[in-house]
Amino acid sequence: MKGMDRGRRLALAALAALALAPQPPASAQDPRTSEAQGVAHDWLALADAGDAGGTYKTAGKRFKDAMPADQWVLTMKRAREAFGATLQRAIVRVEHPQPGGDVPPGEFVVIRYRTEFGKRPQGNETVTLEREADGKWRVVGYLMG
Repeated sequence: MKGMDRGRRLALAALAALALAPQPPASAQDPRTSEAQGVAHDWLALADAGDAGGTYKTAGKRFKDAMPADQWVLTMKRAREAFGATLQRAIVRVEHPQPGGDVPPGEFVVIRYRTEFGKRPQGNETVTLEREADGKWRVVGYLMG
């Protein structure tokens, strides 16, 4: 995050806190869940293919406001090199955090995955999506671990 201004660091920290905040599990029948999972799946497919530019292009406003495209491409490239190729991924939890505390106003879905990477067999990923003003879900946060 070297070189990022304080506002962008705080925005990224808020997105990370949102992704890590404990929430009750979402109902499997919730249509928001299915729609958001589809968007996350497509976004992760771009990441798995090494298309960091594509992940940035399809990400939401909060994501883009937090980090410029060139910095994201470099960050994603380094992370993917360190973790290796994605071998398999399974959803372990889907949450719908409510605004308040560390959660900003808006409609969010947080999807947690157990992911096996080539260099990290017991990894995980968290994808945070927001329904934006046009009604579409977009990725606004991504964590690998």
